Amino acid sequence: MLGPALRTYSEAGVNRDAAAEAIRRIAPVAERTHGPEVLGGAGGFSAMYRLAGFDDLVLVSSADGVGTKLKLAIAMSRYEALGEDLVNACVNDVIVTGARPIFFLDYIAVGRLDPDIVETIVTGMARACETSGCALIGGETAELPGLYRGGDFDLAGFAVGAAERSEIMDPADADAGDLLVGLPSNGLHTNGYSLVRAALGLEDDPGPLYESHAELGCTLGEALLAPHTAYWPAVKDLRGLVKSMAHVTGGGLVENVPRALPSHLGAAFDSSTWSLPPIFALLQELGGIDTGEMRRVFNMGLGMVLVCGREQAADVVSATPGAGIVGEVTPEIGAGRVVIH
Repeated sequence: MLGPALRTYSEAGVNRDAAAEAIRRIAPVAERTHGPEVLGGAGGFSAMYRLAGFDDLVLVSSADGVGTKLKLAIAMSRYEALGEDLVNACVNDVIVTGARPIFFLDYIAVGRLDPDIVETIVTGMARACETSGCALIGGETAELPGLYRGGDFDLAGFAVGAAERSEIMDPADADAGDLLVGLPSNGLHTNGYSLVRAALGLEDDPGPLYESHAELGCTLGEALLAPHTAYWPAVKDLRGLVKSMAHVTGGGLVENVPRALPSHLGAAFDSSTWSLPPIFALLQELGGIDTGEMRRVFNMGLGMVLVCGREQAADVVSATPGAGIVGEVTPEIGAGRVVIH
């Protein structure tokens, strides 16, 4: 038996007028990030970027999303930082190679298109792109009522960077005895939110998100929605001082730092050398999460780790606000292992 007749796209759940309004709003926001390298504006079928000034060019790319942090933002109707989360999660993965970010594209999939929410998210993307000196060059907003219901939506991003081949960092250059310089995180960034939601029962009761905690200086939800830190401003002038870098995302120090080391070396961290943001201790207490599990899931206060020779470590720390020596590269703990004392 056939269902009721549908005569318009809007009756099927897709609002083209809202889509046009969203494009009208976000086009000037994206254009603020454009330099003369960007050819053509928002609204075309594809984006173009004229890249010059390299002799032996290497393009570096990364794709990522915001994950279930979106669920908390939706529950609280707080969308301001999501665009920053998306851009910084992708760009930080690009810059660990030594590349500079050049442009970014986004994909927003929604059940029902709300131009206000899309504009808020894209404004955050533009803000993050300006911080990292890259162009918000294009993207796609898809209204998919058959896949997403109510206010649910998803975000994905795609960052592209560029570098001279001779300037690409190689983890194989790290040696035993090199020092690890940690750059602080401001919280969870974009990882571990499925554990947070499950451990605190937020899916059934979002009430704890609105509770204030003196140690946080804000509500739990506000602390959890702090935007993913942008590390390009901190590392862009460190060329020649750093051998490799690790962006500490899902898997924490334990899984990410070995990616910046030769396969036969490990890393030893001294947890007394950096400050643990209070959100982590609070989550462990409220959720009853084991310390080992915390370290396997969260960044635990370090969002980026730089590997550098002992002679360069002091210069790296002095040139990087908030940085400190947090550990050492060593073969003694086993290949590819990370220990945190």
